[in-house]
Amino acid sequence: MKVIHRGFALAFGLVPFSLAGQAWAQTNADNDIQPVGQRPPPTEEAPEIQAIPDIGGVLTPKGRLVIEPEFQYSHASVNRLTFRGVEILSTLQIGVLAAEDIDRDTFTAAVTGRLGVTDRLEMELRLPYLYRDDTANFSVNEANEPFDLERSQSGDGLGDIELAAHYQMNSGRNGGPFFVGNLRYKSTTGEGPFDVDRDSNGIEKELPTGSGFHSIEPSVTMLLPSAPAVYFANLGYLFNLKDDINENVGDVRVKEVDPGDAVRLSLGMSYSINPKSSFTLGYKNDFIQETDTTFVNPDTGNSITQSSRSLNVGSMLLGWSYQMSNDSVFNLGLEFGVTEDAPDTTLTLRTPIGLNVF
Repeated sequence: MKVIHRGFALAFGLVPFSLAGQAWAQTNADNDIQPVGQRPPPTEEAPEIQAIPDIGGVLTPKGRLVIEPEFQYSHASVNRLTFRGVEILSTLQIGVLAAEDIDRDTFTAAVTGRLGVTDRLEMELRLPYLYRDDTANFSVNEANEPFDLERSQSGDGLGDIELAAHYQMNSGRNGGPFFVGNLRYKSTTGEGPFDVDRDSNGIEKELPTGSGFHSIEPSVTMLLPSAPAVYFANLGYLFNLKDDINENVGDVRVKEVDPGDAVRLSLGMSYSINPKSSFTLGYKNDFIQETDTTFVNPDTGNSITQSSRSLNVGSMLLGWSYQMSNDSVFNLGLEFGVTEDAPDTTLTLRTPIGLNVF
């Protein structure tokens, strides 16, 4: 008997396509190939993008709990040359020439729990712990009197706890795309930038471990299976809620801060190599609006509002996933910043482990 099979199944829970689920045998005198048995009915589960977090995918089945330990390392550097003064010729400058070299390293250890409430609804809780380390070197040349300044800062502690809900909106029948609705809330459990101690000049004595502001992010994820690949796209809007600060920073009193909202976009493709391995290639971009800060003039008592510049944070995504067992997966994700405002590199290791609880 001659048997033809697909060779491997997608690593995202998809049933095989085309000849999947059918055995073929030469059974008659004319050696015509006749099917033996029929393919199983199409699955209604959306494929999962395992190697990149926060994209969405297969929701946790009803009654199943997934515990996901995670380690993340992020590095960002800033090299900037600034001149403040008058330039008469390209070789003659009168004023202050300053060079900055700043390196920022962030280490995050987190545990995420996901529970399948129904076959289409999943709840999520993420508990992060952060360690941050910044090293800054300043070189200033003022009136031909150069001097160097080096400053190192660090901070560690509980980060901002996050809650999320994911709901699969359709069944993806007949080869159509799946749509998953997501809603994420980020708390202020981490120490924010206005919670840390500062010296008389308003300089932080330690680095914050949280944003200091509540945020809500609704988003929609689209997943389109096309064996042996899965195409994905995610579009969301991050609402950062403004807050009354009423804190003195050096000689200035900060009255209110309204962090800029952000439009978040990601897209890409995940490709199944064999039944246990897959890789993911994608791109994401956050368009962050200006942050408005209201200061109070200590002399006149008048309020002044200043706006920061908007940010464009774009990164290439590269991921790899390996199915260690039926209940555990090893995921490696890499992000490479491609815009000036993005971190240089971000490495993420995740190992979700599943178990049935009801």
